[in-house]
Amino acid sequence: MNTGQWFLSTDGTRWWFDSGSLSLDFAYTGSMGANPEWEKFRAPGDLGDWLAGRFDRVTAAATEGDLVDALALRSAIANLAHSVSDGRSPSSDDIDTVNLYAATPNIPPALAGGNRQAGRSSVRVGQALSSIARDSVELFGEAVHERIRLCAADDCGLIFFDESRSNNRRWCSMQRCGNRSKVRAHRARAAAGDYS
Repeated sequence: MNTGQWFLSTDGTRWWFDSGSLSLDFAYTGSMGANPEWEKFRAPGDLGDWLAGRFDRVTAAATEGDLVDALALRSAIANLAHSVSDGRSPSSDDIDTVNLYAATPNIPPALAGGNRQAGRSSVRVGQALSSIARDSVELFGEAVHERIRLCAADDCGLIFFDESRSNNRRWCSMQRCGNRSKVRAHRARAAAGDYS
Protein backbone atom coordinates (compact mmCIF):
# COMPACT_ATOMS: atom_id res chain seq x y z
CA MET A 1 0.00 0.00 0.00
CA ASN A 2 1.25 3.45 -0.88
CA THR A 3 1.75 5.89 1.95
CA GLY A 4 2.10 9.66 2.08
CA GLN A 5 -0.06 12.72 1.53
CA TRP A 6 0.17 16.38 0.55
CA PHE A 7 0.34 19.05 3.24
CA LEU A 8 0.13 22.80 3.21
CA SER A 9 2.84 24.70 5.10
CA THR A 10 2.05 27.79 7.14
CA ASP A 11 3.69 29.84 4.35
CA GLY A 12 1.23 28.43 1.81
CA THR A 13 3.53 25.99 -0.01
CA ARG A 14 2.46 22.41 -0.61
CA TRP A 15 4.83 19.54 0.16
CA TRP A 16 4.67 15.75 0.15
CA PHE A 17 5.13 13.94 3.46
CA ASP A 18 5.50 10.17 3.39
CA SER A 19 5.25 9.00 6.97
CA GLY A 20 6.17 5.47 5.88
CA SER A 21 3.09 3.94 7.49
CA LEU A 22 -0.65 3.82 6.85
CA SER A 23 -1.39 4.35 10.54
CA LEU A 24 0.93 7.37 10.80
CA ASP A 25 -0.64 8.85 7.65
CA PHE A 26 -3.99 8.37 9.39
CA ALA A 27 -2.72 10.10 12.54
CA TYR A 28 -1.50 13.00 10.41
CA THR A 29 -5.01 13.70 9.16
CA GLY A 30 -5.29 15.99 12.14
CA SER A 31 -4.29 15.11 15.66
CA MET A 32 -0.54 14.90 15.05
CA GLY A 33 -0.32 17.86 12.70
CA ALA A 34 1.39 21.02 13.85
CA ASN A 35 -0.84 23.06 11.55
CA PRO A 36 -4.58 23.26 12.37
CA GLU A 37 -5.22 23.48 8.62
CA TRP A 38 -4.14 19.82 8.36
CA GLU A 39 -7.41 18.62 9.90
CA LYS A 40 -8.96 16.47 7.20
CA PHE A 41 -11.97 14.98 9.03
CA ARG A 42 -14.42 17.82 9.59
CA ALA A 43 -17.41 15.65 8.62
CA PRO A 44 -18.16 11.93 8.10
CA GLY A 45 -17.85 12.39 4.34
CA ASP A 46 -14.25 13.58 4.75
CA LEU A 47 -13.41 10.35 6.56
CA GLY A 48 -15.12 8.29 3.88
CA ASP A 49 -13.22 10.10 1.12
CA TRP A 50 -9.85 9.61 2.82
CA LEU A 51 -10.52 5.90 3.40
CA ALA A 52 -11.72 5.42 -0.18
CA GLY A 53 -8.42 6.92 -1.36
CA ARG A 54 -6.48 4.34 0.69
CA PHE A 55 -8.56 1.18 0.39
CA ASP A 56 -10.11 -0.49 -2.62
CA ARG A 57 -13.80 -1.21 -2.33
CA VAL A 58 -14.56 1.23 0.54
CA THR A 59 -17.96 2.34 -0.66
CA ALA A 60 -20.05 2.52 2.50
CA ALA A 61 -20.78 6.08 3.58
CA ALA A 62 -19.19 7.06 6.87
CA THR A 63 -21.56 7.95 9.70
CA GLU A 64 -21.20 10.27 12.69
CA GLY A 65 -20.45 7.15 14.78
CA ASP A 66 -17.71 6.13 12.35
CA LEU A 67 -16.20 9.61 12.64
CA VAL A 68 -16.21 9.39 16.46
CA ASP A 69 -14.50 5.98 16.24
CA ALA A 70 -11.95 7.27 13.73
CA LEU A 71 -11.06 10.26 15.90
CA ALA A 72 -10.56 8.04 18.96
CA LEU A 73 -8.32 5.64 17.03
CA ARG A 74 -6.42 8.51 15.41
CA SER A 75 -5.74 10.12 18.79
CA ALA A 76 -4.45 6.84 20.26
CA ILE A 77 -2.11 6.30 17.29
CA ALA A 78 -0.81 9.86 17.57
CA ASN A 79 -0.16 9.45 21.29
CA LEU A 80 1.65 6.15 20.72
CA ALA A 81 3.82 7.72 18.02
CA HIS A 82 4.83 10.60 20.28
CA SER A 83 5.58 8.25 23.18
CA VAL A 84 7.67 5.84 21.12
CA SER A 85 9.60 8.60 19.29
CA ASP A 86 10.37 10.26 22.64
CA GLY A 87 11.47 6.97 24.23
CA ARG A 88 8.60 7.03 26.75
CA SER A 89 6.34 4.13 27.67
CA PRO A 90 3.01 4.40 25.88
CA SER A 91 -0.23 4.84 27.80
CA SER A 92 -2.13 1.64 28.47
CA ASP A 93 -5.35 3.45 27.44
CA ASP A 94 -3.89 4.20 23.99
CA ILE A 95 -2.69 0.61 23.65
CA ASP A 96 -6.14 -0.67 24.66
CA THR A 97 -7.82 1.59 22.09
CA VAL A 98 -5.62 0.35 19.25
CA ASN A 99 -6.03 -3.26 20.39
CA LEU A 100 -9.82 -2.85 20.52
CA TYR A 101 -10.02 -1.65 16.91
CA ALA A 102 -7.47 -4.22 15.76
CA ALA A 103 -9.63 -7.01 17.22
CA THR A 104 -12.60 -6.20 14.97
CA PRO A 105 -12.90 -7.72 11.48
CA ASN A 106 -10.58 -6.02 9.02
CA ILE A 107 -10.44 -6.00 5.23
CA PRO A 108 -9.69 -9.55 4.10
CA PRO A 109 -6.98 -9.92 1.46
CA ALA A 110 -8.14 -11.00 -2.00
CA LEU A 111 -6.43 -11.86 -5.26
CA ALA A 112 -7.59 -9.88 -8.27
CA GLY A 113 -8.75 -11.60 -11.43
CA GLY A 114 -11.16 -14.19 -10.05
CA ASN A 115 -14.68 -14.76 -11.33
CA ARG A 116 -16.41 -15.16 -7.98
CA GLN A 117 -16.75 -12.72 -5.11
CA ALA A 118 -16.12 -14.19 -1.68
CA GLY A 119 -17.86 -12.29 1.08
CA ARG A 120 -18.96 -8.67 0.83
CA SER A 121 -18.05 -6.76 -2.29
CA SER A 122 -17.80 -3.46 -0.43
CA VAL A 123 -15.72 -2.61 2.59
CA ARG A 124 -17.29 -1.00 5.66
CA VAL A 125 -15.64 1.91 7.45
CA GLY A 126 -15.12 -0.20 10.59
CA GLN A 127 -13.14 -2.75 8.57
CA ALA A 128 -10.87 0.01 7.26
CA LEU A 129 -10.33 1.33 10.80
CA SER A 130 -9.47 -2.20 11.92
CA SER A 131 -6.88 -2.47 9.14
CA ILE A 132 -5.35 0.83 10.26
CA ALA A 133 -5.27 -0.40 13.87
CA ARG A 134 -3.59 -3.64 12.81
CA ASP A 135 -0.97 -1.61 10.96
CA SER A 136 -0.39 0.24 14.26
CA VAL A 137 0.03 -3.02 16.15
CA GLU A 138 2.79 -3.99 13.75
CA LEU A 139 4.31 -0.48 13.71
CA PHE A 140 4.52 -0.09 17.48
CA GLY A 141 5.50 -3.71 18.14
CA GLU A 142 8.93 -4.61 19.47
CA ALA A 143 10.25 -5.76 16.09
CA VAL A 144 10.25 -2.36 14.36
CA HIS A 145 9.33 0.42 16.79
CA GLU A 146 12.94 1.63 16.95
CA ARG A 147 12.45 2.86 13.37
CA ILE A 148 9.89 5.45 14.50
CA ARG A 149 11.79 8.72 14.41
CA LEU A 150 11.40 12.44 14.92
CA CYS A 151 12.60 14.62 12.03
CA ALA A 152 16.19 15.79 12.61
CA ALA A 153 15.39 19.41 11.77
CA ASP A 154 15.42 21.64 14.85
CA ASP A 155 12.28 23.47 13.72
CA CYS A 156 10.21 20.38 12.83
CA GLY A 157 8.32 17.97 15.04
CA LEU A 158 7.07 15.46 12.46
CA ILE A 159 7.35 11.75 13.23
CA PHE A 160 7.89 9.10 10.58
CA PHE A 161 8.63 5.41 10.17
CA ASP A 162 12.07 4.84 8.63
CA GLU A 163 11.47 2.14 6.07
CA SER A 164 14.83 2.63 4.34
CA ARG A 165 17.08 -0.40 3.93
CA SER A 166 19.97 1.35 5.61
CA ASN A 167 17.77 2.54 8.51
CA ASN A 168 19.20 6.05 8.30
CA ARG A 169 16.36 8.37 7.23
CA ARG A 170 16.75 11.68 9.04
CA TRP A 171 14.16 14.03 7.58
CA CYS A 172 10.39 14.07 7.41
CA SER A 173 10.79 15.07 3.78
CA MET A 174 13.79 15.82 1.60
CA GLN A 175 11.57 18.35 -0.20
CA ARG A 176 11.06 20.24 3.05
CA CYS A 177 13.47 19.75 5.97
CA GLY A 178 16.20 17.83 4.17
CA ASN A 179 16.54 20.51 1.52
CA ARG A 180 16.52 23.33 4.09
CA SER A 181 19.26 21.56 6.06
CA LYS A 182 21.42 21.11 2.98
CA VAL A 183 20.99 24.77 2.02
CA ARG A 184 22.00 25.85 5.55
CA ALA A 185 25.04 23.56 5.50
CA HIS A 186 26.07 24.88 2.06
CA ARG A 187 25.73 28.49 3.22
CA ALA A 188 27.76 27.75 6.36
CA ARG A 189 30.54 26.15 4.28
CA ALA A 190 30.48 29.07 1.85
CA ALA A 191 30.71 31.60 4.70
CA ALA A 192 33.64 29.68 6.17
CA GLY A 193 35.34 29.46 2.76
CA ASP A 194 35.17 25.63 2.71
CA TYR A 195 34.07 24.65 -0.78
CA SER A 196 34.96 20.96 -0.63
